[in-house]
Amino acid sequence: MVMKDRSYTFVVDTRRSPHARLRPIPIESVHLEDDFWAPRLQVLREVTLPSQYQLCEETGRISNFRRATGKETGNYQGFYFNDSDIYKWVEAVAFSLASKSEQKLQELAQQVIAQIIVAQDQDGYLDTYFTFDRKKDRWTNLRDMHELYCAGHLIQAAVALYRVAGEDTLLEATCRLADHIASVFGPSKRPGTPGHPEIEMALVELYRTTGKEDYLRLAEFFIDNRGKGVIGGSPYHIDHKPFRELMEIVGHAVRSIYLNCGAADLYMETGEQALWDTLVRLWQSMTERRMYVTGGVGSRYEGEAFGDDYELPNVRAYAETCAAIASVMWNWRMLLISGEARFTDIMELALYNGVLSGISLDGRQYFYVNPLADRGQHTRQRWFDCACCPPNIARLLASLPGYFYSLSDRGIWVHLYAQSTAHLKMNGNPVTIAQHTKYPWDGEVELILKPGKETPFSLYMRIPGWCRKAEVQINGKMLEPPIQPGHYVEVHRSWRAGDTVHLSLSMPVERIVCHPLVIGNNGRVALKRGPIVYCIEQVDNPDSDVWNLVLPTDSGLEAEWAPDLLDGVMVIRGEALALDVDEFKGYLYRSIADIPSKSRHVQFTAIPYYSWANREPSPMSVWIHFSGSLSSR
Repeated sequence: MVMKDRSYTFVVDTRRSPHARLRPIPIESVHLEDDFWAPRLQVLREVTLPSQYQLCEETGRISNFRRATGKETGNYQGFYFNDSDIYKWVEAVAFSLASKSEQKLQELAQQVIAQIIVAQDQDGYLDTYFTFDRKKDRWTNLRDMHELYCAGHLIQAAVALYRVAGEDTLLEATCRLADHIASVFGPSKRPGTPGHPEIEMALVELYRTTGKEDYLRLAEFFIDNRGKGVIGGSPYHIDHKPFRELMEIVGHAVRSIYLNCGAADLYMETGEQALWDTLVRLWQSMTERRMYVTGGVGSRYEGEAFGDDYELPNVRAYAETCAAIASVMWNWRMLLISGEARFTDIMELALYNGVLSGISLDGRQYFYVNPLADRGQHTRQRWFDCACCPPNIARLLASLPGYFYSLSDRGIWVHLYAQSTAHLKMNGNPVTIAQHTKYPWDGEVELILKPGKETPFSLYMRIPGWCRKAEVQINGKMLEPPIQPGHYVEVHRSWRAGDTVHLSLSMPVERIVCHPLVIGNNGRVALKRGPIVYCIEQVDNPDSDVWNLVLPTDSGLEAEWAPDLLDGVMVIRGEALALDVDEFKGYLYRSIADIPSKSRHVQFTAIPYYSWANREPSPMSVWIHFSGSLSSR
């Protein structure tokens, strides 16, 4: 039975979750007005989502629903999990409509939703691949055929649509599907767990929306069935051990992190300590030993999987866009549970780098794989046969306003920074926060608070872990230390309309070095400024091969605003040495004694990693050789 008390659109609804420290704010309550995110959300609405709809039509994904109802003839088109791309697109449209009404998008979504609903069987089952002669194969191969994965994405789309518009037709259909699944699987019924996790977090969110505890118990059942060998017992499927016994993050990166999202959601409802302990272990395994400097994860092409500790190749990095998106989703949940800035830091890192690289500046082309070095052969594509990434990045960007703030019993939490206006409620009292900043290019942030009436509460502001020094002023008066990077600073006072908080985050160019066991990065540095990771691309550095640049330790590095480059970016410029490789002409290996040290001084330009491959194809590298000093050459 669907609850009728829908009030706001949430990415994750923890309002009634007993073991969540923070509560999300409505997506529609934050209006992004900056030059970084606001244009991207406009492109999303005007270009990305309409073009994705067209591509779904061209590739038969929508036709599969018409075929399932007998409106069209012919064979099923594409992969057996193609329904999920449609569901992610619907979810993206729903979140987008929460921020701004778009009649064209709304009409397209209504057409698609109508096709989805009529494709559902009378018993509640819904998957267009398993129609007609394939009906006999339903639920016979949970490991490989993604029925539960598709169902999970449908649930998330239906919940998002319900929260945006109060539209419960799709949600009612989704509840019938969830009830059908519960009639098949569960204690004293059929054992099972999905080969591709997704259903777990979706079922918890459906429970939060409807109040029906059967959905929560079903999510728990699927998590508890892992490690029992019911889908083969492989680490690839994260089925080699029970979830609570996992000591390291393994397997297909997206599947592994989606499972963690579901376990985090389950913890927020049950408070089971073993779940939290496991989640922290897996988070440490990922962030301390198996994550790229861009926040990308999943180093192996084989199985789209996590590798061993410190196995982080650059050219052959897989770092699937969906895996970075999954990291944002997981870290968001860990933040809601704990209120700890370490999770926000990783969420922000993945968002600005590992995720954003996955879509072109014009919103029409995509990366599935995100290498950290390339010879100019890796280019974004209009679409993919396996098109999980494009609609996934669309739904994340559409939900972005909901990640900037949270509430707790004690106060308002500021997680991310951008020029924006937020309309919140603290203990029933309306509070408007106007945020003025040029973040991520500048570390100066001003918050102007306007409560409806004078009211006491705490304001928590994240001091990013990358920040060396931070200062906070309240109405021009400096806040006394301690202000610690990597933590939230709490300011408790009785707030009045017009109170101003100024946050100053130092944002120098940093040379980042890697753990020495990452062999490929020994003797190299990456450049980072604030949350942005940089790379050097050949198109900006025509006088030398970017793979042969050496950055001396005493080279001055300057950040410079380039308004006409890549839609406006902060670049890093400096002096480097270009190695002369002519001595290797005709040789693959030579004795160092036979090679004179030859190099020349060159000026170089580095651009944000997310913006590479938006012009002509050319070599690129995140990691740069470093050594010596300029004066010694």
